[in-house]
Amino acid sequence: MRHLTDALAKLAPAGPEEPAIGPLVEHLREAGLLSACAPADTGGSDLAHLPNDPARLAETLAAVGAASLSAGRLFEGHVNAAKLVALYALGDARDRWCAAIARGQLFGVWGAEGAQPVRLSDGRLSGEKRFASGADILDHAIITARDDAGDVQLFVVGLDRLEGRLFPEEWSVSGMKATASGRVDLDGLRIEPGDHLGAPADYLREPHFQGGVWRYAAVQLGAMQEMTRCTAHQLGARGQTEAPLQAARLRRMVMACETARLWVDHAARTVERPEARPCDAGVAMLARLTIEREAVTLMQEMDAALGAASFATAHPVERHRRDLQFYLRQANPDGLGEAAMGWLRETPEDTRRWNLL
Repeated sequence: MRHLTDALAKLAPAGPEEPAIGPLVEHLREAGLLSACAPADTGGSDLAHLPNDPARLAETLAAVGAASLSAGRLFEGHVNAAKLVALYALGDARDRWCAAIARGQLFGVWGAEGAQPVRLSDGRLSGEKRFASGADILDHAIITARDDAGDVQLFVVGLDRLEGRLFPEEWSVSGMKATASGRVDLDGLRIEPGDHLGAPADYLREPHFQGGVWRYAAVQLGAMQEMTRCTAHQLGARGQTEAPLQAARLRRMVMACETARLWVDHAARTVERPEARPCDAGVAMLARLTIEREAVTLMQEMDAALGAASFATAHPVERHRRDLQFYLRQANPDGLGEAAMGWLRETPEDTRRWNLL
Protein backbone atom coordinates (compact mmCIF):
# COMPACT_ATOMS: atom_id res chain seq x y z
CA MET A 1 0.00 0.00 0.00
CA ARG A 2 3.00 2.31 0.33
CA HIS A 3 2.98 3.01 -3.40
CA LEU A 4 -0.60 4.28 -3.12
CA THR A 5 0.31 6.62 -0.25
CA ASP A 6 3.37 7.94 -2.11
CA ALA A 7 1.43 8.56 -5.33
CA LEU A 8 -1.33 10.44 -3.51
CA ALA A 9 1.18 12.39 -1.40
CA LYS A 10 2.71 13.83 -4.58
CA LEU A 11 -0.71 15.32 -5.34
CA ALA A 12 -0.99 16.77 -1.82
CA PRO A 13 2.42 18.31 -1.09
CA ALA A 14 3.06 20.17 2.15
CA GLY A 15 2.51 23.90 2.00
CA PRO A 16 0.11 26.71 2.85
CA GLU A 17 -2.16 26.00 -0.12
CA GLU A 18 -4.77 23.25 0.17
CA PRO A 19 -4.31 20.55 -2.47
CA ALA A 20 -7.01 20.32 -5.11
CA ILE A 21 -9.19 17.35 -4.22
CA GLY A 22 -10.02 16.57 -7.85
CA PRO A 23 -6.64 15.07 -8.79
CA LEU A 24 -6.63 12.98 -5.60
CA VAL A 25 -10.04 11.53 -6.39
CA GLU A 26 -9.03 10.99 -10.00
CA HIS A 27 -6.03 8.97 -8.85
CA LEU A 28 -8.29 6.81 -6.68
CA ARG A 29 -10.48 6.30 -9.76
CA GLU A 30 -7.57 5.48 -12.05
CA ALA A 31 -6.13 3.09 -9.46
CA GLY A 32 -9.43 1.21 -9.53
CA LEU A 33 -10.30 1.80 -5.89
CA LEU A 34 -13.64 3.51 -6.51
CA SER A 35 -14.84 0.78 -8.89
CA ALA A 36 -13.48 -1.97 -6.60
CA CYS A 37 -16.12 -1.01 -4.03
CA ALA A 38 -18.92 -2.38 -6.21
CA PRO A 39 -20.17 -5.91 -5.44
CA ALA A 40 -18.30 -8.59 -7.35
CA ASP A 41 -21.41 -9.64 -9.27
CA THR A 42 -21.70 -6.12 -10.73
CA GLY A 43 -18.14 -5.58 -11.90
CA GLY A 44 -16.36 -4.69 -8.65
CA SER A 45 -14.31 -6.70 -6.21
CA ASP A 46 -16.32 -6.24 -3.00
CA LEU A 47 -13.72 -3.92 -1.45
CA ALA A 48 -16.47 -2.18 0.54
CA HIS A 49 -17.96 -5.44 1.74
CA LEU A 50 -15.28 -7.99 2.63
CA PRO A 51 -16.54 -10.17 5.49
CA ASN A 52 -13.73 -12.67 4.97
CA ASP A 53 -10.88 -10.16 4.65
CA PRO A 54 -11.77 -6.76 6.16
CA ALA A 55 -8.07 -6.10 6.80
CA ARG A 56 -7.69 -5.35 3.08
CA LEU A 57 -10.16 -2.48 3.32
CA ALA A 58 -8.65 -1.25 6.60
CA GLU A 59 -5.18 -1.12 5.02
CA THR A 60 -6.51 0.72 1.97
CA LEU A 61 -8.31 3.32 4.07
CA ALA A 62 -5.16 3.86 6.15
CA ALA A 63 -3.01 4.18 3.04
CA VAL A 64 -5.23 6.94 1.63
CA GLY A 65 -5.42 8.68 5.03
CA ALA A 66 -1.63 8.62 5.31
CA ALA A 67 -1.39 10.77 2.19
CA SER A 68 -4.41 13.04 2.71
CA LEU A 69 -7.09 12.93 5.38
CA SER A 70 -9.42 14.88 3.10
CA ALA A 71 -9.04 12.29 0.35
CA GLY A 72 -9.44 9.60 3.00
CA ARG A 73 -12.68 11.17 4.20
CA LEU A 74 -14.14 11.19 0.68
CA PHE A 75 -12.98 7.65 -0.01
CA GLU A 76 -14.46 6.42 3.27
CA GLY A 77 -17.74 8.12 2.35
CA HIS A 78 -17.68 6.31 -0.99
CA VAL A 79 -17.06 2.99 0.79
CA ASN A 80 -19.95 3.73 3.16
CA ALA A 81 -22.26 4.51 0.24
CA ALA A 82 -21.23 1.39 -1.68
CA LYS A 83 -21.86 -0.72 1.40
CA LEU A 84 -25.34 0.76 1.86
CA VAL A 85 -26.12 -0.04 -1.77
CA ALA A 86 -24.83 -3.60 -1.35
CA LEU A 87 -26.82 -4.09 1.86
CA TYR A 88 -30.16 -2.50 1.05
CA ALA A 89 -30.68 -1.69 -2.64
CA LEU A 90 -32.96 -3.95 -4.67
CA GLY A 91 -33.93 -4.60 -8.27
CA ASP A 92 -33.25 -2.16 -11.07
CA ALA A 93 -32.10 0.56 -8.66
CA ARG A 94 -29.40 -1.74 -7.26
CA ASP A 95 -28.23 -2.61 -10.78
CA ARG A 96 -28.11 1.05 -11.77
CA TRP A 97 -26.18 2.25 -8.72
CA CYS A 98 -23.81 -0.69 -8.67
CA ALA A 99 -23.05 -0.09 -12.35
CA ALA A 100 -22.25 3.55 -11.56
CA ILE A 101 -19.89 2.49 -8.76
CA ALA A 102 -18.26 -0.09 -11.04
CA ARG A 103 -17.62 2.71 -13.58
CA GLY A 104 -15.70 4.60 -10.90
CA GLN A 105 -18.27 7.26 -10.10
CA LEU A 106 -17.86 8.83 -6.67
CA PHE A 107 -20.62 8.39 -4.09
CA GLY A 108 -21.01 9.93 -0.64
CA VAL A 109 -23.41 9.97 2.30
CA TRP A 110 -24.92 13.19 3.63
CA GLY A 111 -26.54 12.65 7.01
CA ALA A 112 -25.70 15.67 9.17
CA GLU A 113 -28.68 17.99 9.56
CA GLY A 114 -28.53 21.72 9.00
CA ALA A 115 -30.53 24.44 10.71
CA GLN A 116 -33.70 22.89 9.30
CA PRO A 117 -33.61 19.07 9.40
CA VAL A 118 -34.44 17.35 6.13
CA ARG A 119 -37.95 15.93 5.83
CA LEU A 120 -39.88 14.14 3.07
CA SER A 121 -43.52 15.04 2.57
CA ASP A 122 -45.73 14.70 -0.52
CA GLY A 123 -42.79 13.56 -2.61
CA ARG A 124 -40.58 16.56 -1.91
CA LEU A 125 -37.75 17.27 0.49
CA SER A 126 -37.46 20.26 2.78
CA GLY A 127 -34.56 21.41 4.93
CA GLU A 128 -30.81 21.34 4.47
CA LYS A 129 -27.72 19.29 5.17
CA ARG A 130 -24.36 20.43 6.52
CA PHE A 131 -20.97 18.69 6.55
CA ALA A 132 -21.86 17.49 3.04
CA SER A 133 -18.40 16.21 2.13
CA GLY A 134 -17.50 16.44 -1.52
CA ALA A 135 -20.32 18.83 -2.31
CA ASP A 136 -18.42 20.01 -5.38
CA ILE A 137 -17.03 16.70 -6.64
CA LEU A 138 -19.40 13.77 -5.91
CA ASP A 139 -21.34 12.13 -8.71
CA HIS A 140 -24.09 10.81 -6.43
CA ALA A 141 -25.10 11.61 -2.86
CA ILE A 142 -27.00 9.31 -0.53
CA ILE A 143 -29.21 11.64 1.51
CA THR A 144 -31.09 10.86 4.73
CA ALA A 145 -34.54 12.29 5.42
CA ARG A 146 -37.31 11.57 7.88
CA ASP A 147 -40.67 10.69 6.39
CA ASP A 148 -44.11 11.53 7.72
CA ALA A 149 -43.94 8.53 10.07
CA GLY A 150 -40.66 9.78 11.54
CA ASP A 151 -38.53 7.01 10.04
CA VAL A 152 -35.19 7.69 8.34
CA GLN A 153 -35.25 6.94 4.62
CA LEU A 154 -32.29 6.95 2.24
CA PHE A 155 -32.39 8.52 -1.22
CA VAL A 156 -29.77 8.50 -3.97
CA VAL A 157 -29.58 11.77 -5.88
CA GLY A 158 -27.24 12.65 -8.72
CA LEU A 159 -25.44 15.96 -8.29
CA ASP A 160 -26.75 17.07 -11.66
CA ARG A 161 -30.10 17.49 -9.88
CA LEU A 162 -28.61 19.73 -7.20
CA GLU A 163 -27.45 22.63 -9.34
CA GLY A 164 -27.72 25.87 -7.41
CA ARG A 165 -28.27 24.02 -4.14
CA LEU A 166 -24.64 23.36 -3.16
CA PHE A 167 -22.59 25.78 -1.08
CA PRO A 168 -19.10 24.29 -0.59
CA GLU A 169 -17.67 27.79 -0.22
CA GLU A 170 -19.35 28.01 3.20
CA TRP A 171 -16.89 25.40 4.51
CA SER A 172 -14.64 27.78 6.42
CA VAL A 173 -12.65 25.74 8.93
CA SER A 174 -9.01 25.24 9.88
CA GLY A 175 -8.83 21.52 9.04
CA MET A 176 -10.14 19.12 6.41
CA LYS A 177 -10.58 22.09 4.09
CA ALA A 178 -10.24 20.12 0.86
CA THR A 179 -13.35 18.04 1.59
CA ALA A 180 -15.50 21.10 0.77
CA SER A 181 -18.06 19.86 3.30
CA GLY A 182 -20.45 22.75 2.85
CA ARG A 183 -24.20 23.18 3.07
CA VAL A 184 -26.84 21.70 0.76
CA ASP A 185 -30.26 23.32 0.38
CA LEU A 186 -32.84 20.60 -0.38
CA ASP A 187 -36.02 22.67 -0.11
CA GLY A 188 -38.49 21.60 -2.79
CA LEU A 189 -36.36 18.85 -4.33
CA ARG A 190 -38.68 16.27 -5.90
CA ILE A 191 -37.99 12.64 -5.01
CA GLU A 192 -38.76 10.04 -7.64
CA PRO A 193 -39.75 6.43 -6.83
CA GLY A 194 -36.41 5.19 -8.18
CA ASP A 195 -34.48 7.37 -5.74
CA HIS A 196 -35.37 5.28 -2.67
CA LEU A 197 -32.59 3.16 -1.21
CA GLY A 198 -33.82 0.40 1.06
CA ALA A 199 -36.74 0.50 3.47
CA PRO A 200 -37.41 3.09 6.17
CA ALA A 201 -35.05 2.65 9.13
CA ASP A 202 -32.59 0.44 7.19
CA TYR A 203 -29.93 3.14 7.54
CA LEU A 204 -29.96 2.93 11.35
CA ARG A 205 -29.61 -0.85 11.51
CA GLU A 206 -26.67 -2.15 13.50
CA PRO A 207 -23.97 -3.24 13.36
CA HIS A 208 -23.53 -1.33 10.10
CA PHE A 209 -24.63 2.16 11.25
CA GLN A 210 -22.54 3.17 14.25
CA GLY A 211 -20.56 0.00 13.69
CA GLY A 212 -19.13 1.57 10.56
CA VAL A 213 -17.10 4.11 12.55
CA TRP A 214 -14.16 1.71 12.42
CA ARG A 215 -13.64 2.82 8.81
CA TYR A 216 -12.90 6.45 9.51
CA ALA A 217 -10.81 5.33 12.48
CA ALA A 218 -8.75 3.43 9.89
CA VAL A 219 -8.32 6.64 7.87
CA GLN A 220 -7.16 8.46 11.01
CA LEU A 221 -4.77 5.60 11.79
CA GLY A 222 -3.10 6.21 8.44
CA ALA A 223 -2.36 9.81 9.40
CA MET A 224 -0.96 8.67 12.74
CA GLN A 225 1.37 6.24 10.99
CA GLU A 226 2.50 8.88 8.53
CA MET A 227 3.25 11.41 11.27
CA THR A 228 5.30 8.75 13.05
CA ARG A 229 7.29 8.09 9.86
CA CYS A 230 7.90 11.81 9.38
CA THR A 231 9.02 12.23 12.99
CA ALA A 232 11.44 9.30 12.76
CA HIS A 233 12.88 10.75 9.52
CA GLN A 234 13.30 14.21 11.03
CA LEU A 235 14.96 12.91 14.18
CA GLY A 236 17.29 10.84 12.04
CA ALA A 237 18.21 13.87 9.94
CA ARG A 238 18.98 15.79 13.15
CA GLY A 239 21.05 12.95 14.57
CA GLN A 240 18.68 12.67 17.53
CA THR A 241 17.32 9.15 17.09
CA GLU A 242 19.37 7.79 19.98
CA ALA A 243 18.88 10.77 22.30
CA PRO A 244 17.09 9.28 25.35
CA LEU A 245 14.19 11.75 25.51
CA GLN A 246 13.65 11.69 21.75
CA ALA A 247 13.86 7.90 21.60
CA ALA A 248 11.24 7.68 24.37
CA ARG A 249 8.91 10.03 22.47
CA LEU A 250 9.25 8.06 19.27
CA ARG A 251 8.67 4.81 21.16
CA ARG A 252 5.42 6.15 22.59
CA MET A 253 4.33 7.18 19.09
CA VAL A 254 5.03 3.69 17.77
CA MET A 255 3.04 2.19 20.67
CA ALA A 256 0.12 4.55 19.99
CA CYS A 257 0.03 3.48 16.33
CA GLU A 258 0.14 -0.20 17.17
CA THR A 259 -2.59 0.12 19.80
CA ALA A 260 -4.74 1.94 17.26
CA ARG A 261 -4.01 -0.62 14.53
CA LEU A 262 -4.94 -3.56 16.72
CA TRP A 263 -8.25 -1.95 17.71
CA VAL A 264 -9.12 -1.09 14.08
CA ASP A 265 -8.33 -4.65 12.99
CA HIS A 266 -10.39 -6.11 15.86
CA ALA A 267 -13.36 -3.84 15.12
CA ALA A 268 -13.26 -4.57 11.38
CA ARG A 269 -13.18 -8.32 11.91
CA THR A 270 -15.95 -8.15 14.52
CA VAL A 271 -18.39 -5.89 12.66
CA GLU A 272 -17.87 -7.23 9.15
CA ARG A 273 -18.18 -10.94 9.87
CA PRO A 274 -21.37 -12.55 8.48
CA GLU A 275 -22.69 -13.47 11.94
CA ALA A 276 -22.15 -9.99 13.42
CA ARG A 277 -24.77 -8.89 15.96
CA PRO A 278 -26.18 -5.39 16.44
CA CYS A 279 -24.34 -5.06 19.76
CA ASP A 280 -21.01 -5.61 17.94
CA ALA A 281 -21.28 -1.95 16.96
CA GLY A 282 -19.96 -1.27 20.47
CA VAL A 283 -16.58 -2.72 19.50
CA ALA A 284 -16.30 -0.28 16.60
CA MET A 285 -17.24 2.59 18.90
CA LEU A 286 -14.52 1.58 21.37
CA ALA A 287 -12.04 1.41 18.50
CA ARG A 288 -13.02 4.89 17.36
CA LEU A 289 -12.59 6.28 20.90
CA THR A 290 -9.27 4.50 21.32
CA ILE A 291 -7.94 6.02 18.10
CA GLU A 292 -8.97 9.46 19.37
CA ARG A 293 -7.07 8.97 22.63
CA GLU A 294 -3.99 7.47 21.00
CA ALA A 295 -3.93 10.11 18.26
CA VAL A 296 -3.99 12.94 20.80
CA THR A 297 -1.14 11.27 22.69
CA LEU A 298 0.81 10.78 19.47
CA MET A 299 0.48 14.42 18.42
CA GLN A 300 1.61 15.59 21.85
CA GLU A 301 4.73 13.42 21.59
CA MET A 302 5.31 14.55 18.01
CA ASP A 303 5.10 18.23 18.96
CA ALA A 304 7.57 17.73 21.78
CA ALA A 305 9.94 15.83 19.49
CA LEU A 306 9.84 18.20 16.52
CA GLY A 307 9.34 21.52 18.28
CA ALA A 308 8.12 24.78 16.81
CA ALA A 309 9.59 24.05 13.37
CA SER A 310 6.82 21.55 12.63
CA PHE A 311 4.18 24.29 12.80
CA ALA A 312 5.54 25.93 9.65
CA THR A 313 3.01 25.44 6.87
CA ALA A 314 5.70 23.90 4.67
CA HIS A 315 6.48 21.18 7.22
CA PRO A 316 5.33 17.67 6.18
CA VAL A 317 3.32 17.05 9.38
CA GLU A 318 1.57 20.43 9.63
CA ARG A 319 -1.49 19.67 7.50
CA HIS A 320 -1.80 16.16 8.94
CA ARG A 321 -1.89 17.62 12.46
CA ARG A 322 -4.42 20.30 11.57
CA ASP A 323 -6.69 17.92 9.66
CA LEU A 324 -6.52 15.16 12.26
CA GLN A 325 -7.31 17.51 15.14
CA PHE A 326 -10.49 18.51 13.33
CA TYR A 327 -11.37 15.00 12.09
CA LEU A 328 -11.15 13.53 15.58
CA ARG A 329 -14.02 15.76 16.68
CA GLN A 330 -16.38 14.01 14.25
CA ALA A 331 -18.82 12.66 14.88
CA ASN A 332 -19.94 13.17 18.48
CA PRO A 333 -17.32 11.11 20.34
CA ASP A 334 -19.06 11.66 23.68
CA GLY A 335 -22.29 10.23 22.28
CA LEU A 336 -20.40 7.25 20.90
CA GLY A 337 -18.90 6.57 24.30
CA GLU A 338 -22.27 6.56 26.01
CA ALA A 339 -23.83 4.35 23.34
CA ALA A 340 -20.90 1.93 23.40
CA MET A 341 -21.36 1.19 27.09
CA GLY A 342 -24.98 0.33 26.44
CA TRP A 343 -24.05 -2.16 23.72
CA LEU A 344 -21.37 -3.75 25.92
CA ARG A 345 -24.10 -4.73 28.38
CA GLU A 346 -26.44 -6.11 25.72
CA THR A 347 -26.19 -9.73 26.93
CA PRO A 348 -24.78 -11.43 30.05
CA GLU A 349 -22.05 -12.88 27.85
CA ASP A 350 -21.04 -9.43 26.62
CA THR A 351 -21.09 -8.02 30.15
CA ARG A 352 -18.71 -10.75 31.26
CA ARG A 353 -16.58 -10.35 28.12
CA TRP A 354 -15.93 -6.68 28.97
CA ASN A 355 -15.45 -7.31 32.72
CA LEU A 356 -18.58 -5.36 33.62
CA LEU A 357 -20.09 -8.07 35.78
